[in-house]
Amino acid sequence: MISTDALVLQLSYALLVVALLARTTRRMRMMIAAAGMAILAHAILLGDYAGLGWMLLLLGVWLVKLWGDRTEGRKIRFTPVEEAMRRTYLAALPRGAARQFIDLGLWLRGAADDVLTNEGEPVTNLYYLVSGEACATIKGREVGTCRAGDLIGEATIMSGDDATATVTLTEPSTFWCASTPTVTRFLDDHEGLRSAIERSFSNAVKDKLRAANIAIAEADRSA
Repeated sequence: MISTDALVLQLSYALLVVALLARTTRRMRMMIAAAGMAILAHAILLGDYAGLGWMLLLLGVWLVKLWGDRTEGRKIRFTPVEEAMRRTYLAALPRGAARQFIDLGLWLRGAADDVLTNEGEPVTNLYYLVSGEACATIKGREVGTCRAGDLIGEATIMSGDDATATVTLTEPSTFWCASTPTVTRFLDDHEGLRSAIERSFSNAVKDKLRAANIAIAEADRSA
């Protein structure tokens, strides 16, 4: 029969393996800290003072890093517009990572009839509409409306496919804009953040598909 101290040690090994599979740095650190606490318990059970000291040091470093991350996060400031974007699509990211992502783009103004994406062509930019409105059409047929708070071009960031619709501003608008290669490179360089960002983008795409299906169904009924 396996002893209690052996079980605790096996648990710590399992937690270290899980830490290596973690998708974010925060989760990895949490798993390593949990493994450290398990090894600490193992050292106490065996009276291993050297192991006890090392694990106390590890947990001390973890607490310092945790405190430092929180302190640094509080210092990062967002404008009201940036905060709205952060809370909507970047809520799963640490404040520092959200700051980096937002800084990838520029805040621009557009006029009515400006085309943001062309159906069947590569999407060159990712957009976040701050104010104004845009119309999405497929083969000249309106399938949806993009309003303040909507992303435009996020589906292509995930799939790499050409635009499925033409999106045209219908009135003067303000938007955040980042080039597709820049966003893609950011995701490649920050694998730990990719899943959180892509999950957020995926939810935005699902919302648009539902809205487009409703719009098409209503158009068919009125035709």
